[in-house]
This record gives sequence, structure tokens and C-alpha cells, in this order.
Amino acid sequence: MSSVLPPVALPTRSRPALPGWTREPLLHFLLLGALLFGVDHAVNRRAGDADEIVISAEVDDEARQLFKATRNRDPNAEEMAALRKVWLDNEVLYREGLALQLDKGDTAIRERVIFKALSVVDSGTKLPAADDKLLRAWFEQHRAKYDEPARFDFQEAVLPGEPGEAAVRAFVDSLNNGAPGDAKAGLRVFKGRPHANLLQSYGEDFAKALEAAAPGSWLALKSRDGWRAVRLDAASTARPASFENLRGVVLQDWTDATLAEQRSAAVAALAKKYVVKVEAASK
Repeated sequence: MSSVLPPVALPTRSRPALPGWTREPLLHFLLLGALLFGVDHAVNRRAGDADEIVISAEVDDEARQLFKATRNRDPNAEEMAALRKVWLDNEVLYREGLALQLDKGDTAIRERVIFKALSVVDSGTKLPAADDKLLRAWFEQHRAKYDEPARFDFQEAVLPGEPGEAAVRAFVDSLNNGAPGDAKAGLRVFKGRPHANLLQSYGEDFAKALEAAAPGSWLALKSRDGWRAVRLDAASTARPASFENLRGVVLQDWTDATLAEQRSAAVAALAKKYVVKVEAASK
């Protein structure tokens, strides 16, 4: 994920959405970033240099709480750095908006000032000329976004507790000898699971074993979280995307990414005017 999206939502051109786009975790993360606009600006107002920005412990705490509320876990170091970046970009835009007197008529409404300041930044962006050579190169660099991955339909019979290899293998033998899949276990049915999801959920060894499995037989497979009783029902092979079929989508994606990079660079240039300090997190 190379490009950095703008810290506030801007109106965008209409475009055909890719299948499953709204279920992407990245979307949820970016929406979380938008919630950070609501962090009280007062927590950063300290006596001292007006060109100093302090990412306070209160800001970190608020970001951590918002993240946990949407993702049911604490952010890791990389995610925390990204949340700070969202907050910092908005703080820079807010101060630049005040300097340009964009707060008139919107007193104390931080989000509107940020939006106005970003609109000023956005007016300075300019797309380079795009031809098929450029778009094809961009398409190849981001091919994973467009290719159809290998997908798997499978069932998992889940034994209670944390059964070891011997127990799972014995259970698999009983299943292959005619016992129903939900006997003594909870039965989970998965349809169209992409290969990347298998890697994330079960681990590389499990994914390789399921890829090599013959449909219809129960297997004892080792995952990163222990042994599983699994039966492959069907699998489809990966299919590469066609640039010609997706040229319009690729053009819009390239446009969005290029403008986002330009906006991010412009805000980063503005941020150089400030001294940024990070307070120690509260205990």
C-alpha cells in the first residue's frame, strides 16, 4: 500500500466499485482515521511556540480507544504511527486554514476548517498526462488488486477444546468412514475463500496442503493455531485480470492514487513549518 490517502473525505468522481471493495479492512482503517477529526483541538493547545505541534498522550489515548472500538484490539506500532500521521496532517491543515482565515463563518468547527484548507491544497494538484503505457505499468505494479485469486470451498469440523494431532486424525478417520461432519463437532462451511485469506487465517502450511488436497475427503491439517479436520469441496484457479477490460477502472484508480500522493506531499511540505513533538504515552 504505497500511496497515502487524504486525511478527510473529498467528493470523488463516480466509478465502478470493485467486487468486495466495501469489505476491505483498509476501508475500515481509513474510516477510523476520519473519526480522529473529532479529537478535541484543545488537547494540543499549549502555551509556547505557535509553530510547535505536540502529539500529546491524550491524542494517542483517543486514537487507541477509537481503533479498539472498531477493530476489537489495540493498534500495533505501525498502525499507531499511521493514526498519528492522520492526526498530524489534520492539525497542519487546521492551522493553515486558520492562517488563511478560512475559519470565518465556521468558528470552532474544526472539521470544516480542515476541509477548506485541504480544498486549497487540492486546487494546486495537477494530473500528469496518462497514456496506455503509463496505465499498463501502474496496472502491473498493482496487479494483485485486480487479479482473481484462487478460491476454495471447504468444510471444517471443529472438535471442542484444543485437540491434538492424534485426536484430530482419529476423528478424520471416523468421518471418512461415514460419520456425519457435525458429529461431536461444530461444522463450519466456507465458500470462495481466497488464497490470501487462507494464509492469513491458517498459515502457509495449511494453505499448501489444502491446495494439494483432492475434493471429497476429510484431512487432518496443521494450522498455525493447531490441528484441523477439513474437507475440500471445490477449488478454482487464479485468473489474471485483463488490462483492456479494466482500463476505465485502472484510470480512475490511478487518478485517485496520484492525486492522493500529491495532496500528501503538499501537506507534508506544509508540516515542515512546524516543530512536531510526541509526548510519552500515559500509563
